[in-house]
Amino acid sequence: MPTAYITHPSSLLHDMGPYHPECPDRLHAIGDRLIAAGLDAYLRHYTALPATRAQIARVHGDAYIDSLEEASPTDGLHFIDPDTALNPHSLSAAKHAAGALVLATDLVLRRECKSAFCAVRPPGHHAERNRAMGFCLFNNVAVGAAHALEAHGIERVAVIDFDVHHGNGTEDIFAGDPRVLMASIFQHPLYPYSGTENVADNMVNVPLPAGSGSDAFRAAVREQWIPALDRHRPQIIYVSAGFDAHREDPLAGLKFTEADYAWVTRELMSLAHKHSQSRLISTLEGGYALSALGRSVTEHIREILAA
Repeated sequence: MPTAYITHPSSLLHDMGPYHPECPDRLHAIGDRLIAAGLDAYLRHYTALPATRAQIARVHGDAYIDSLEEASPTDGLHFIDPDTALNPHSLSAAKHAAGALVLATDLVLRRECKSAFCAVRPPGHHAERNRAMGFCLFNNVAVGAAHALEAHGIERVAVIDFDVHHGNGTEDIFAGDPRVLMASIFQHPLYPYSGTENVADNMVNVPLPAGSGSDAFRAAVREQWIPALDRHRPQIIYVSAGFDAHREDPLAGLKFTEADYAWVTRELMSLAHKHSQSRLISTLEGGYALSALGRSVTEHIREILAA
């Protein structure tokens, strides 16, 4: 079965200003590198549909959804916080980004594709149930995981997050839900300065100090993630794939390389083969050094294709 590559043109129209690191060029960097590496031809391309309000409302409150609709500008930018803005295309992009995870879930659980990568923006893992923040509007990976649970009757889901920033939004949405195991690695202290206090039993949070590299990352995966995932036995695995822990990234201080992203993807695909009938869905989160982002995503997808 093929691996799906899901995106939408609106992802390129969401623009928060000329100096904002979360920019449309991120997707160009990924697409260009996949073509140069010869991998693009091995992916089955899909265009995302927008997530419906009901699909989004599984993880976000109605009043919050209404507030984003009301804040969406007809021109210019509307800033929700100093880092997060809407332009006239942003809400459509956010709905299609969440919809990409719905489509990926349907394709994988219907066995039309073995796995999927969602090349979408805005990212999602900082979006809490009732709050946009950290470049994120809707929590894309949470929308996908909730769709698997509610529409497909899946009983156990895992969400893996290796973005350099803690996925506080995903934790806010799923904390205490025994159907969902969330395993994350993140630099701490660093925005959003969460993930270390009052951690729910279904969260496996591994904070790493600035300067940590391959050894610390791989030890955390082997010693903390894998045992927890083996106990949970997820029927589908979602990945919040942020690549801003790369040593070239300007927004943080971890020292990962594209070889680390290839390695962790192999480990996750092995777990998916063991527990989830090889079902794995990955979605883009952070990563702001464009060359490093393109290289890292390419190695991530190479390992998904190879599994």
